[in-house]
Amino acid sequence: MNVRGFDLGHRGTVAAEHWLATVPDGPGLIACTHFVPGPRARVVITLAGIDLTVFPPPEESQAAQAAMKNHRDGHSGRAVRFPGVRDLTGTMQVADLLAASAIDDVRVIGGPPATPEDLLDTRDFVRPQWENGRLVLIATPAPGGHIAPFEVPNPTPCCANH
Repeated sequence: MNVRGFDLGHRGTVAAEHWLATVPDGPGLIACTHFVPGPRARVVITLAGIDLTVFPPPEESQAAQAAMKNHRDGHSGRAVRFPGVRDLTGTMQVADLLAASAIDDVRVIGGPPATPEDLLDTRDFVRPQWENGRLVLIATPAPGGHIAPFEVPNPTPCCANH
């Protein structure tokens, strides 16, 4: 898999996803974000599955190189754009989500394992992550016996009331 990394200094996922919205669609596009901790914390972007020659040469930072390797090997990366993502809206059965997208599995934390019949409230915000070469959506129990992606579209910052 041909993967390109971009270390553009994005301070968070909102900025990184805004940049990713400008990337042309392609049938096999998989665009991921990768968190880089440390004194210069930021989000690095990786792209695969499209003609990467239309992009300028990326900065060859160590963070971008590590993110590219992790994406290529399927070890890490939070997928923002991937085949089928636009069809993952509203509430749908897990089996339909898996059939309609590049997501390979749904793992529920804090509840029983997902079944094909379980209803997933997508919140129109689905961000699976690479794990052991597979795209896995982490979910959590939700109201009404449903499950929902663990990551929410508009999280409240930690300690927002302090």
